[in-house]
Amino acid sequence: MLTQPATQEDTATRLNPLPSPRSPWRVSAVAVLPDYRLKVQFLDGTEGIVDLAALVHSPNAGVFASLSDPQRFAEVRVEMGAVSWPGGVDLAPDAMYAEIKRSGTWVMGEKPTSA
Repeated sequence: MLTQPATQEDTATRLNPLPSPRSPWRVSAVAVLPDYRLKVQFLDGTEGIVDLAALVHSPNAGVFASLSDPQRFAEVRVEMGAVSWPGGVDLAPDAMYAEIKRSGTWVMGEKPTSA
């Protein structure tokens, strides 16, 4: 009578899947709106508007000046939870989330108001 060897469970360390970004402020979707605005949605379902019109037309626009070209602006995408454009231009998703949670809109490049 042949006996089958008992199978032993492999006790080697099991690999856990790589963690996926779960921070609520990570962007899950972005859509281009007229007048240099974006509609963004975050992982937790929060949605709002990002208005970049003042920034892209500002003399202090820096790297954002390239986005004043409507075709370039329309190349927006979500990359690793952030709103970004080709060439390394991106927006800070945590700051965007905080302002959208507070007011529904993040207006970039507007003049600061005096207190």
